[in-house]
This record gives sequence, structure tokens and C-alpha cells, in this order.
Amino acid sequence: MIELLIFHLHIGAALYAFTKNWQNSGVKEGLLGVIIIGLVFAIGWALTGTFAYLIMPNSIEGSFFNSATLSLVLLVIPESVFFYIFFVKSK
Repeated sequence: MIELLIFHLHIGAALYAFTKNWQNSGVKEGLLGVIIIGLVFAIGWALTGTFAYLIMPNSIEGSFFNSATLSLVLLVIPESVFFYIFFVKSK
């Protein structure tokens, strides 16, 4: 369930990035914002997944919190900083 919440937050962030860049610079910039969000998500999840499997072995996984959930939670922290710097903070 936590994974679903995090995925929905990413969809909302991508929509926000698209809308803000589209209003300021056009459709191409909006699509670039969505692509950047997707790239940061994919690369970050691959990196944090490695750390999560090292931190949390399969023997202590529960039904609500497993290593995939841990990797997504670890990913949200640097992604929120990245999102704030590039999309929310006014220049």
C-alpha cells in the first residue's frame, strides 16, 4: 500500500512538472519535465533498490513493508529535494 502511495505521488509530481513547464515555456518543456521526473525515478529506484536489499534481507520482510518499499521510501527523500530545487523554487 505504501508503494501505491509513492507511485501516486510521482504521478502528481510529473503532472505538476508538466503543467508548470508547459505554462512557462511550451509543450516541449512540459514533456522534458516529465521525462526528467521519469529518469530520476528509474535511476534512483535502481540505486536505492541495491541499498535496500543490503539493509533489509528477505528473512525479515513483512507483508506491508518489504525491501521494495524500503527502496521507494529511501528514494523519496533525495527526489523531494531534487523536485523542490528544479520545479517548485522560483528562479
